[in-house]
Amino acid sequence: MGDIHHPRVLWLKFGLFLAVGLLSVAIALLLYPSLRLAALLVLAIWAFCRAYYFAFYVIEHYADPSYRYAGITSFLRYALTRRNARKDRHD
Repeated sequence: MGDIHHPRVLWLKFGLFLAVGLLSVAIALLLYPSLRLAALLVLAIWAFCRAYYFAFYVIEHYADPSYRYAGITSFLRYALTRRNARKDRHD
């Protein structure tokens, strides 16, 4: 399967991700209504968004401009190979 380029499909994908996220938070808060849980969900969502931004924007634009990501597995492979390469240099 190739990359998605059609704007309507991209917006549909965005809408589906947003719907899944909102529905998940709503169900969690309906099952366990708590301000503490709501705050933890906000904090977790914010932290994961920042991690995603780091993995796919900061690395490519600031840390290593030669890196081009192709998804989570691509980033994990990149991070592990860089870590192993650094470890080998220090041994």
